[in-house]
Amino acid sequence: MIKIIGVSKKFKNETAIDYKDMTFESGKSYILLGASGCGKSTLLNMIAGILSPEKGSIEIDGKDMAAASQKEKDLFRIKNIGYIFQDFKLITEMTVMDNINILKLEGVDTSKAESVLESLDMLDKKNKKVKNLSGGERQRVAIARAIVKSPDIILADEPTGNLNFAIGEAVIKQLTEISKGKTLIAVTHDDRLCKYFDYVIDMNEMTGGRYDA
Repeated sequence: MIKIIGVSKKFKNETAIDYKDMTFESGKSYILLGASGCGKSTLLNMIAGILSPEKGSIEIDGKDMAAASQKEKDLFRIKNIGYIFQDFKLITEMTVMDNINILKLEGVDTSKAESVLESLDMLDKKNKKVKNLSGGERQRVAIARAIVKSPDIILADEPTGNLNFAIGEAVIKQLTEISKGKTLIAVTHDDRLCKYFDYVIDMNEMTGGRYDA
């Protein structure tokens, strides 16, 4: 279970985002909707330990990860969190399989890579270079890389942002299916995808911005 309690994040331009308290239950899927700049991606990055809040706590299974050291956050993310980035963060000159196996450098067991790719209809592309894949195929590789370690938590930042709706919908169907039993939190601007998630959170209602001169 993930609990967001009294969290506020301040940025260099002095803008701050205050978050209302939220709870994400284990094994459920959540979609975060809201206008650009309302704090959706920032929340994902704080849950992942990439960013730290100025105040408040981010409890994951009872441990306040906001208070943990950066090393502890990084180790926790490597072991327990699969992160699907909006821009994929794939190495285009490498093959699909190499983009997954590179996780071995972080100590991640990638022995399930082929079965994960098969579940995403990508096994036949495993030896293709990423630069030769379509946008939808690249997104599936990003998903495979995120879930190959069987993480308890999956975070997806605009996973369909670079895809047309038909391809994006197909990707979301696969993502929610393959994430069953895990905590899935996805950010999107497209409310047509809400039906595939257990819960919908309107981040326009869950955050407040202020300007500190």
